[in-house]
Amino acid sequence: MEIKQNILDAVNEWLTPTFDNETHVAIKELMTTSPAELEESFYKNLEFGTGGMRGVMGVGNNRINKYTLGKSTQGLSNYMRQVFPNKDLKVAIAFDCRHNSKSLAKLVADVFSANGISVYLFSDLRPTPELSFAVRHLGCQAGIVLTASHNPPEYNGYKVYWEDGGQIVPPEDEGIIATIENLNYNEIKFTANESLIHYIDTEVDKAFIKSSIENASFNTSAEAKQNLKIVFTSLHGTSITLVPDVLAQAGYTNVHIVPEQAVPNGDFPTVKSPNPEEPEALAMATALAEKTNSDIVIGTDPDCDRLGVAVRNNEGEMTLLNGNQTMILMTAFLLEQWKKQDKINGKQFVGSTIVSTPMMMELATSYGVECKIGLTGFKWIAKMIKDFPELEFIGGGEESFGFMVGDAVRDKDAVAATLLICEMAAQAKAKGSTVYKELLKLYVDNGFYKEHLVSLTKKGMDGLQEISQMMIDMRENPLKEINGQRVIMLEDYQSSTATNLLDEEVTTLDIPKSNVLIYYLEDGSKICARPSGTEPKIKFYISVNTELEDVEDFKEVENILDNKIKNIIAAMQLS
Repeated sequence: MEIKQNILDAVNEWLTPTFDNETHVAIKELMTTSPAELEESFYKNLEFGTGGMRGVMGVGNNRINKYTLGKSTQGLSNYMRQVFPNKDLKVAIAFDCRHNSKSLAKLVADVFSANGISVYLFSDLRPTPELSFAVRHLGCQAGIVLTASHNPPEYNGYKVYWEDGGQIVPPEDEGIIATIENLNYNEIKFTANESLIHYIDTEVDKAFIKSSIENASFNTSAEAKQNLKIVFTSLHGTSITLVPDVLAQAGYTNVHIVPEQAVPNGDFPTVKSPNPEEPEALAMATALAEKTNSDIVIGTDPDCDRLGVAVRNNEGEMTLLNGNQTMILMTAFLLEQWKKQDKINGKQFVGSTIVSTPMMMELATSYGVECKIGLTGFKWIAKMIKDFPELEFIGGGEESFGFMVGDAVRDKDAVAATLLICEMAAQAKAKGSTVYKELLKLYVDNGFYKEHLVSLTKKGMDGLQEISQMMIDMRENPLKEINGQRVIMLEDYQSSTATNLLDEEVTTLDIPKSNVLIYYLEDGSKICARPSGTEPKIKFYISVNTELEDVEDFKEVENILDNKIKNIIAAMQLS
């Protein structure tokens, strides 16, 4: 296999004395044994996406390693010096259970300290939401967490947070990226100033637990808490360090932890994927729930920002809720609690995203609060809090199994969300209801919205090109009809335009640019196409809806909506 010149140029740079001998040996090994992998490792620079920088670990500029992370950290250090001149700079750093996370976190801390920046480093793994909390709690200008969320074991990543505790958004992200791109690898300062590295643990843990309980507790009786039977699994991740303590301190004592998945392990040995969105990941937990006759199953992903929830349906069977359903349930519960406390006065809002269920808008309207919609990713919901200081943030989420309770944490937070869904479940059980029954009531009151995600994986350089071409085709030749329904509106977030396909009127979208297309059909269905910012995937988010007159009609109406989704998938050839 002939190696392309641009790849050879990148490889030759990495064979200079700037890079250590271990790197040189690994590169030469790839050159002789795996030229295809060499090409994948060097054909482009690893980029910041919606979740920061995430990729496979290994040598090369398209891999996670000491040099790509070192360069990003050096660039961030330089940028912080520009933005916060004459200030004693502070950064908080956390890491998850993945291979090399601890050593990479220390390497990042070394580079910051070498640039005269004080570092507050967790000495052991911690949930990502605690890092967001720590940034504001410690008065830091930035924060870093080493994680790749629920990606496969060979991945790691680097998420950057700003002084508000949210992930970086414009203009900071563009400024940081430009600064990084203007750097050479030989400018990285790797020699640590150990006196500037401070290890943090118990003090921040206590404050975070206290905050989580205050934000997610709503006058549930002690008896109701004790009567709720909970199964919890950390899926080999970081949540085991805090979630059991939060539940115990909040009064939930009837908790069964899946023992086989309680030990942090970057290989995630008991699951194909440590992703609580997938029923298979929660199979051991649901089996334990049957054994213990539990009411609710909760599982969190490795860095504890997403949660999967399974509850008993009307037939008593454990069923996994999707992210839109958990978001609706928790938002409705929060709104009801705020209403009971007489705290809603028209100056509150909830947050959601363009790919999530439109039912959030219906729900917010019914309580007289605003629902603000942003791009995919919790950094945009966190930005809403910063952009609208005159409004109180109640909570918000998106379809990808994440939720944010209040504004103490400015990212999706499975710690507080776990407690919140337990509060809801306990109160429902105490009044003779269930979480599932409460969901059906919401469908009757607000309309029955059903969502489905189609995720197509396209790996490597060819895959990237294929995804790009799919988006080009949908832009340049938009579908006029899907499943016998006319397309009445096409929103293109890359060009910031909304085109009414019935009269060709074009309006401007007041939202940051993003490579997203949304089709709206005349029957109220919505199809969103979006390439992933962190994985080699293109995702199609399908939402359909209709009225649900009575909970007794649920199964029949659900079948109608399921068939509509299947027909849309077939019509768009997405299977």
